[in-house]
Amino acid sequence: MTAVNANIAAPRMMLVAGGAVAQLPDMLRKFSLARPLVVTDPIMVSTGLVQRCLDPLSAAGIEAAVFSDTVSDPTDTVIEAGVARWKMGAFDCLIGFGGGSPIEMRDYKVPAQADHGAAPVIAIPTTAGTGSECTRFTVITDTERGEKMLIAGLGALPLAAIVDYELTFTVPPRTTADTGVDSLTHALEAYVSKRANPFSDAFAVSAMALIGRHLRTAYAEPRNTEARQGMMLGATQAGLAFSNASVALVHGMSRPIGAHFHVPHGLSNAMLLPAVTRFSLPAAPARYADAARRIGLADHIDDGLSACARLITGLESLNKDLSVPTPSTYGIKETDWHDKISLMADQALASGSPANNPRVPSKDEIIALYREVWTGAVSNRP
Repeated sequence: MTAVNANIAAPRMMLVAGGAVAQLPDMLRKFSLARPLVVTDPIMVSTGLVQRCLDPLSAAGIEAAVFSDTVSDPTDTVIEAGVARWKMGAFDCLIGFGGGSPIEMRDYKVPAQADHGAAPVIAIPTTAGTGSECTRFTVITDTERGEKMLIAGLGALPLAAIVDYELTFTVPPRTTADTGVDSLTHALEAYVSKRANPFSDAFAVSAMALIGRHLRTAYAEPRNTEARQGMMLGATQAGLAFSNASVALVHGMSRPIGAHFHVPHGLSNAMLLPAVTRFSLPAAPARYADAARRIGLADHIDDGLSACARLITGLESLNKDLSVPTPSTYGIKETDWHDKISLMADQALASGSPANNPRVPSKDEIIALYREVWTGAVSNRP
């Protein structure tokens, strides 16, 4: 057996269960924490979902403050506002409640290593997608430069997490679809990444199976308990997988789309996934064939070539079933898209993620992929 060379990172504690958010006070006590600042967004407040976090704290006599000005794709200006709120109180921890969403932030973007966190973080996801509750990555938009900066390091890794699928029952179908494809992309890219290892593989294959089995049902039946539970567990496993193997070309190309055109992260991943997978197949056919079988897009009796073909058609079919638009049908102007392609290719390469891809692209190849994705055209490239 090939020697294992892996540097494993994960939260110190994770509670994974329906209704687990009620155990938040007990978790804080385990770590001798008592003065939390809850970081969330306006939707969590307006819908009242944030009370699922605040009520157990109040009942336990723990007074929590709330910062609710975050946005779906966090920006450096939001971070600055959050830091200002932190400095206003004598807080000893942060509780992140919601989706995956200062000091000069540019100083921390990859290839810098942000290994020193300023405060312990308890993460409570309310979507099954980003995996941020268990990863050492975050993405912050530089508003001045229009760049999504990848921040990586142990400082971004939560101390602990509560993974409660019951918090996802009210997530709307579009968000369910986008975050679901995001988690599928995490698992698939972790599995084919050049930095994959046996630890990340174990989580990736389990996540692909769970997401492949449950995503369509969670999208069509928002209150299907089995589907929501499967998606939440799959998303967390996918997060553990990519946090310890890294993502690749899809994510590298996705971030600039979000930064320049404000496309939700999971949706831009979905736009890219079939074309990028088709491009990458020749460099890791055995891995992609196995992924197709794990996701449920190919049978175990399919040979490698057939399984790879089924993977591409299956991903395209999934996008159709989830009503994933092309950039043009999303509403992006053709001239704007093509004017930004060269810059987006540079930013994708600068993120470092494409270097983890089985087939490492040149700038010209990334540009060609962006052009292909514009119309959703099927490529005949080998």
